[in-house]
Amino acid sequence: MYFWILAASLSSLYSTLDPTSVPQHFAFYELYPKSAEGKQALKTAWALLSGGRTDWDPELVLPTIDPEPLIQFVNRTNHDSAPILNEEQLLVIERLSRHLPNRQLKGFGIWDQEILYQLSSEEIDLARGLLLAEMGDSPEARQKVRSYEANIDLMALQILAKLPPNATQQEKIRAINDYIFSEMRFRFPPHSLHAKEIDIYTFLPSVLDSRRGVCLGVSILYLCLAQRLELTLEAITPPGHIYVRHVSPSGEIINIETTARGIDIPCEMFLGIETKSLQKRDLSQVIGLAFMNQAAVSWHKNDAKTAVTLYEKAKPFMGDDYLLNLFLGINYLFVDREKEGRALLQKVKGVIPDHAISSDSVVDDYLAGLAEKEAIQAIYSEVDESRKSIFEKQKKLEKVVEQFPHFRQGVFHLATTWLQLGREKEALPILEKYIQMNPQDPTVNYYLSAIHFQRHNFNKAWQYLSASEKIVHAKNHKPQALQKLRQALQRACPEP
Repeated sequence: MYFWILAASLSSLYSTLDPTSVPQHFAFYELYPKSAEGKQALKTAWALLSGGRTDWDPELVLPTIDPEPLIQFVNRTNHDSAPILNEEQLLVIERLSRHLPNRQLKGFGIWDQEILYQLSSEEIDLARGLLLAEMGDSPEARQKVRSYEANIDLMALQILAKLPPNATQQEKIRAINDYIFSEMRFRFPPHSLHAKEIDIYTFLPSVLDSRRGVCLGVSILYLCLAQRLELTLEAITPPGHIYVRHVSPSGEIINIETTARGIDIPCEMFLGIETKSLQKRDLSQVIGLAFMNQAAVSWHKNDAKTAVTLYEKAKPFMGDDYLLNLFLGINYLFVDREKEGRALLQKVKGVIPDHAISSDSVVDDYLAGLAEKEAIQAIYSEVDESRKSIFEKQKKLEKVVEQFPHFRQGVFHLATTWLQLGREKEALPILEKYIQMNPQDPTVNYYLSAIHFQRHNFNKAWQYLSASEKIVHAKNHKPQALQKLRQALQRACPEP
């Protein structure tokens, strides 16, 4: 009687499993491996992973190898590094995955970085390109690369199991979002961690191991899955950020904000006063951006030598990129390679990128002798959420402004530290000094307008708002921030 009740309970429990969930069926098998239902759960899990394509490879119905390591690989719940799979296990996953669309790319399976550099963006397999560029091609590295690729393959196969035949692009996006953010619970790291270790949360292995990633890290994972699911995506880089989007043949845009569980945020929200359009990056540049993110960490740790090495590693993927030339040029100065630094900075001097309103005044002022490399290092020094770090940067900048009073970004960043402390009174005269040196800065005109508005100096608020609008309207740009400030001003005091 007891065994009959147990069998009936197992049968009932088995019937509650999501018929499309590989992890649930693996978990059931782990709990009841010797029961008929447990054995059926294992068969169902493998059938889901194989997508029903068992007729051409009978072993995929139930491989002869011990399934436990692969089950642990799929159902890993902690944030330890994923295990490195052995050859037999890798071959099983590679057989399961050989129908995935990324297998048709020229960049799939390559081990020569020189070949990677020569591929067009459309030919790059992003996961292989990133892992090869980061880890190299030694025998030990190859095993790690294939294991991490197997991880991504299994993720793609689990997503495919939940999709209907001939799924639409929108259905694929919803399925990836559900899997990454709900089932696997990938998250943006806490600020205290991400600010110190952005490189850890950028590269693909770390993102897969920790299930945490900054915008670039999770966007990279999303793009790797998209290549395996035949989902067409673009990488978009507003200043200091990246996200992915899908554009339909009719022009309909679905933005995927990977730091907010894949929600669709309107394009206008990514535009700023200085950003009039959104910059699109190809897959080769995405690889380069991963190294640039890591270089930025070394830069902010005052390790310019490592930063230069990483920026140079990004160069084959970025080409003649404005930001790379700017940052590499600056870091050349820090390692006493002034001739090379000046050559790169001359290339970006006065250049206004297509997506921007203004050029970078740091370059102009340095080349004009209005600042030295120590002053540049001071403005790029980072602050965290503590007031102490803001005060420390403020002291550096006060010395910079005293020594280089005409260094525009030195003056601006000094004012910014007062704003970060909530001290508009102290920031105001510094910003007004800055705007006399650089009246064509739309952002500072906006700041001045907002501060004067708060202090009920409405005529000056209108003056600076009009100046900011004139600058951006000349570039056919109408940012929301200026529109909202105009509406608020109009309510408080109609335009004179």
